[in-house]
Amino acid sequence: MYNPPAFREDRPEILHALIRQARLALLLSNGSGGVPDVTHLPLTLDAEAGVLIGHMARANPHWQALREAGRAIAVFRGAEAYVSPNWYPSKAEHHRVVPTWNYEAVHAEGPVEIIEEAARLHAIVSALTAEKEAVQPRPWAVTDAPADFIASQLKGIVGLVLRIERLTGKRKLSQNRAEPDRAGAVAGLAASEDPRDRATAAAMRSVVEGR
Repeated sequence: MYNPPAFREDRPEILHALIRQARLALLLSNGSGGVPDVTHLPLTLDAEAGVLIGHMARANPHWQALREAGRAIAVFRGAEAYVSPNWYPSKAEHHRVVPTWNYEAVHAEGPVEIIEEAARLHAIVSALTAEKEAVQPRPWAVTDAPADFIASQLKGIVGLVLRIERLTGKRKLSQNRAEPDRAGAVAGLAASEDPRDRATAAAMRSVVEGR
């Protein structure tokens, strides 16, 4: 990932928060034919163990390619939005401004273990379900379904554990602009009706505040 110093984010607590806030990850590994194999999937972070945990359909050939490749990169996206040069006060001064796109991203790279044992698969899906169901008024649990039904469902998936050896973070949030232009971009995004724009404005404020 191209990552100029102005946008580099190295603080583990920030990177872990971005991973947890991401709703869906991209898992990429070396594939055949000169292009990567890519799977969209939720991944759970165990920060203490330094691993990402997830699962995919057994019918997806990516898991076999992962076993062959041995390594993968998980990509997590945070806030992102188009930034119009019309929001920069400097536009009125000299017009030497262009559009850009602000965004947050985290890449986690490392070796991958493929899990096929039923007990470990059960633990993986139980943990992911508990994490995602926590916001529900009446959280659903894997144990709410009949045990034989869950056992049959587990036969259709494989688990994976990515051990994080390298964690790279980028928060491109107008740090390279003068303060008036940053403030103008924040105001423009905050006034948008699109919640993604407003989330990017909040991320830009957090960078200014050192968060």
